[in-house]
Amino acid sequence: MKTALCTGIALLILISGLAAADRAVSLPPAPYLLATAPSFDLTISQFREKYNAAHPTLPIAEYRAISGTRPGENLTRAASKINDNLYSSTALEHGSGKIRSLQVTWLPVPGDGAKPARETALAYMAALLETFAPMLTAEQAQQRIATLLARGKGQRYYSQTEGALRYVVADNGDKGITFALEPIKLALGPE
Repeated sequence: MKTALCTGIALLILISGLAAADRAVSLPPAPYLLATAPSFDLTISQFREKYNAAHPTLPIAEYRAISGTRPGENLTRAASKINDNLYSSTALEHGSGKIRSLQVTWLPVPGDGAKPARETALAYMAALLETFAPMLTAEQAQQRIATLLARGKGQRYYSQTEGALRYVVADNGDKGITFALEPIKLALGPE
């Protein structure tokens, strides 16, 4: 199991690195990587406690730090294996441990297991969304995820802002799909 977790985390880092390399020419760095990026007023431990209490049938285990932080990066990356093809990962501020980005990555499964694996992935993504957008019902969160994934289908990076949240979909085809939630800074308009 430890080997599978290490392999999964290595895949997440690889997918993240490949996607970043592909986008380096055409896209600016991910907003959560910027030094001035906002964070949720929640640590990863506080998130897990809140999430697991609200979604006992879709638990997320403890996050483990991922080595290989880039020089000068002001973040700690961590991941939690949900199952063999589903992971949650996060980018945390150094020092405070507050969440800058929280992701669920699904690595597609070929064959008969594809449909149930996808349904499980969608359930986790909707539960994550519902945790940060509590005004949504479970059904509304599922519909929102389906819409976001449809809009991001085939795109290396798709984002949509709603209120104080940024939804991000990274579709790497047969290498996986990542859904991420990030806080945004709200600017006050001129008075």
